[in-house]
Amino acid sequence: MSEAPQRPGVRRPGELTARELARFAWRQLTSMRTALVLLLLLALAAVPGSLIPQTSVDSFNASQWKDRHETLAPLYEKLGLFDVYGSTWFAAVYVLLMVSLVGCIVPRCWHYARGIGAQPPAAPARLTRLPDHESLHLDQGDAAVLERARAVLRRRRYRLRRDVPQGADWVAAERGYLREVGNLVFHLSVIVVLVGFAMGNMLGYKGAVILRQGETFSNNLTQYDDFVPGSLFDASNLDPFSFDIEKFDVQWRPLGPNVRDAGQARGYQAHMVYRTSPGAAEQTYDLRVNHPLDLGSSEVFLVGHGYAPIITVRDANGDKAWTGPVNFLPQDASFFSFGVVKAIDAKPDPIGLQGFLYPYFASIGGDPVNLGGQDANPVISMNVFTGDLGLEDGQPQSVYVLDTAKMTQLMTKDADTGKQKPLRLDLAVGDTAKLPNGLGSVTFDGIKPWVRVQISRSPGKDIALGGVVLALIGLCGSLFVRPRRVWVRARPNPEGGTDVEVAVLDRSGGGDTSSVLASIVESLRPGAAAREEQT
Repeated sequence: MSEAPQRPGVRRPGELTARELARFAWRQLTSMRTALVLLLLLALAAVPGSLIPQTSVDSFNASQWKDRHETLAPLYEKLGLFDVYGSTWFAAVYVLLMVSLVGCIVPRCWHYARGIGAQPPAAPARLTRLPDHESLHLDQGDAAVLERARAVLRRRRYRLRRDVPQGADWVAAERGYLREVGNLVFHLSVIVVLVGFAMGNMLGYKGAVILRQGETFSNNLTQYDDFVPGSLFDASNLDPFSFDIEKFDVQWRPLGPNVRDAGQARGYQAHMVYRTSPGAAEQTYDLRVNHPLDLGSSEVFLVGHGYAPIITVRDANGDKAWTGPVNFLPQDASFFSFGVVKAIDAKPDPIGLQGFLYPYFASIGGDPVNLGGQDANPVISMNVFTGDLGLEDGQPQSVYVLDTAKMTQLMTKDADTGKQKPLRLDLAVGDTAKLPNGLGSVTFDGIKPWVRVQISRSPGKDIALGGVVLALIGLCGSLFVRPRRVWVRARPNPEGGTDVEVAVLDRSGGGDTSSVLASIVESLRPGAAAREEQT
């Protein structure tokens, strides 16, 4: 059978117009359930950022990870897992969560704002059906009882219902409206925090640089090792400060079997001389962990330290192909460090060195061991390569990575087996090793400390902090303020006097209202006013 033609103006079940579909999609996006799902997705999306080295945070560690996982690295590159927080998919989840939260919060703010000024509801038809109620008989007239009830509740800071019908036999009151204020403040504070974070991410920046003792830093983009700007950041807004690292002090824990964290740093500080602008007077500051230096709108943090061995490489002609300190990166808490030297000017072929630094070297059973982070007996252990360093092909290359694809590793004969093995130079301070075949020599001249400082600007941090404080205040209000409603009904008794019903309702649930009910009932009894005046 053929399908019956659809009548004009009649829609199929579930058919929506474009406007209705947009409204439906908006309601789904701004529902609390969707916000919770997006929050869970954001938390899951952040997991790879904590498990996989991020290029923007530690490019050297990220490159080492790629070298160790040649199969997974191309896939992770396509998925953006080496820059999770800067990836498109993470930004999409974040933006959707922000839109969902704002869409959830704004309507609720209007709801709580209306609740702050709302009047208590009228008395139910039967107060005896409420969980906490009490009935009593008074000899006073019903009008006097109701007037007395209003006075009692007003003195206890209850809000009375204003539009009571003429001749009504009840009084309605409520207190605890600060709970609605707390809810409103809490929800508004979430928006304030989001605005603060958004300002910091868009207008701020974060950069890092490694400086050796005695070096100077000027705040411009060319001086940074890593720099992550906000989406609306303007480099012309950088504060024109500069500073020198004059000295670096470290307090080491002594070695010993009963010393916790033996050989590790107990504390360290960098003695700085800084200038807020090129023509400003010099000032001093001792930079320590969690004690940043404020320079204009920027903050300077001390986030790490290490060592830079001073190495001299001479080529076959005896000329210096490289001399100076080289930053080695710590691999563990004992400051066992890795570094690379690239002597591109060596003749006839460039020379490359890569290996490790033992700040506190010791030999145990013929094996090299690092006892701690203090540079009490520094030794470098380096392998030697010659050939094309890969620096002239136009591709950027990390100073902490030696590209050995087109290089030849120098070998030496094993004294025990007679077989060839990689040449390893083990040098203490002042030692010089000759390279085979007259290729030159390598000298370990000394060692310098370096510090890693982070320089950042977060223009919205004060706004975000204010939002967090408001959230705590609002949360305390919504948790500890107990909204209660009280109704008093007074009806004349045919035999004389007035029958009174009093009921109390705790809107937050679980509150003990029996004491409140007993206190209000006692205040309505004859002589209560005189007793209250005496007390």
